[in-house]
Amino acid sequence: MARNLRWVLLIVAVVSWCLVSTLEASEGDADPLYKSCVDQCQKTGCVGDNCFQHCKFSADGKAIDGPWYMQEPLYLRWKQWDCQSDCQYECMMTREEERKRNGEKPTKYFGKWPLKHVYGIQEPVSVALSALDLAIQFHGWVSYFILVYYNLPLQPNRKTYYEYNGLLHIYAIIVMNSLFWSGVCHSRDVALTERLDYSSATVLAGFSLILAIIRSFSIHDKSAKVMVTAPILAVVATHILYLNFYNLDEGLHRKVIIGIGAVELVVWGVWAALTSHPSKWKLRAFFVSSILTMCLRMLDFPPYKGYVDAHALWRAAGIPLSYLWWSFACDDAVFRTTVLLKKSK
Repeated sequence: MARNLRWVLLIVAVVSWCLVSTLEASEGDADPLYKSCVDQCQKTGCVGDNCFQHCKFSADGKAIDGPWYMQEPLYLRWKQWDCQSDCQYECMMTREEERKRNGEKPTKYFGKWPLKHVYGIQEPVSVALSALDLAIQFHGWVSYFILVYYNLPLQPNRKTYYEYNGLLHIYAIIVMNSLFWSGVCHSRDVALTERLDYSSATVLAGFSLILAIIRSFSIHDKSAKVMVTAPILAVVATHILYLNFYNLDEGLHRKVIIGIGAVELVVWGVWAALTSHPSKWKLRAFFVSSILTMCLRMLDFPPYKGYVDAHALWRAAGIPLSYLWWSFACDDAVFRTTVLLKKSK
């Protein structure tokens, strides 16, 4: 037991190392050349030979020069691209090409690395990986659903013997909702999509912690569940209200998500070290993989070829984790159903 606990502490130390190994980058949007480019673009509607249709329209989609009935098509307006965002993107990419030719390192703009767009999608790789992860989560949920309702015995009232069944269904809905809004936000990062992405991610982090505590400590008493759930929900609700109605602070949000995730991993790690569960190797593999994945989330480096950044790698690492998690959930359902059936006889 002591050996297993030392193993958990060693893994937690890796997380601490990841926390202090993130890279810093200056803000490219403060560059005078970049600012001058954006100002000029907004006046002329062009950067070099590239001119933008959006600069012929105001922020509400109405034509600046032309009849009143001329408006930008809805299929373009929904993305909320406008003259300013077009100019900022083109000037950013132009400035980065200049920096590359001068042998300078890439820099951040408005707190984010410069990523190349594809058909108006800001982070195409992250969008594709979010969609793939969503598909894996859905497949895992359906497999679990078929297992507990059709392959395992049910109680006389048609309820499952597996006592954590309801929690897992709620988790599935929450995680798929979070991945959906993550993909939307990566497609077009505006205030509304950021709020939806951050809020859904906060709900997922909070509920994942609740699930980890209730399952790891085998909590069945309703009053005990309320004592676990209430303070976590309070933190989640407070953070969501702060983001939506006070300050959409990305740095604070990141710290809150990582903090909740770290606590969740400690809970899973302790249980993985001490449990005699027949599928404990999957739980331990999930724990170790989650630690490494969290390190990817905390890393920060310029995008490879303008497309793949640390966030995209984190999304990619989450895909096998999703499969592993639902595999363990299915094994856990079988294990607990077998135990409870023996007790009922």
